[in-house]
Amino acid sequence: MGIHTMAHSKIHPTAIIHPTAELAPDVEIGPYSIVGAHVYIGEGTILESHVVVEKWTTIGSYCHIFHSAILGGPPQDTKFKGERSYLRIGDRNIIREFVTIHRATGEEEATVIGNDNMIMGYVHIGHNCKLGNGIIIANQAGISGHVIVEDHVVFGGMVGVHQYTRIGKLAMLGGMSKVVQDVPPFMMVDGRPAEVLDLNTIGLRRHGIPPAVRAGLRQAYKLLYRSKLNMSQAIEAIEEEVEPSPERDYLLDFLRSIRKGFGGRANDPRGMR
Repeated sequence: MGIHTMAHSKIHPTAIIHPTAELAPDVEIGPYSIVGAHVYIGEGTILESHVVVEKWTTIGSYCHIFHSAILGGPPQDTKFKGERSYLRIGDRNIIREFVTIHRATGEEEATVIGNDNMIMGYVHIGHNCKLGNGIIIANQAGISGHVIVEDHVVFGGMVGVHQYTRIGKLAMLGGMSKVVQDVPPFMMVDGRPAEVLDLNTIGLRRHGIPPAVRAGLRQAYKLLYRSKLNMSQAIEAIEEEVEPSPERDYLLDFLRSIRKGFGGRANDPRGMR
């Protein structure tokens, strides 16, 4: 068939592989799966049955893509005019049944998924999203276009995320939350619309954040959400009262950028407040 494959890949005879696709060693392609033009699939990655990988998609090594996932489809965006854009997926990701991840709007732009993520069944990740590493997204969550998700965020099931929202590292989003504003790092949010309810203490402990730093973040949380201070006053109080740490400083930088955003979405092109 003229397929650019390396030795030892296992391709089911019912699979369709475009001649320009490139498969690294030990890739497995299951029954009735389709791999489109200019796709690259890294070493040891497995595609189960009925997976569709559309053109200009790159999948890293040792990923496991389950039945009927569709990766790299055109964006659901009226601005998209068929331009060349990309989906880039890193290594060791688990992508479960019926997940859809779209490539980007904009010439040479990309939707990017990092490494070591668990994306559960029926999740949708929209165009131009940028996801980091170690993220867990439970079933039927929907992430709109241009969303940034930082490392080790946990999504409950059926979470809905507004476009241009940023979700800071080690945040946790309760199931069925409606996320319409940026979620600060290290926080737990829930509700419709989602509100910060607590510090993600368990997540911080699991990722080895030292007790003194956790105590400082707890103090920062109380100043932000359990005092009568406004955002500017809380930021000033944190700077003065909370022991410095990389995590404290990162939280402060994130909060400052929220204040510059439209509805708490600093990347929203509709402009500043």
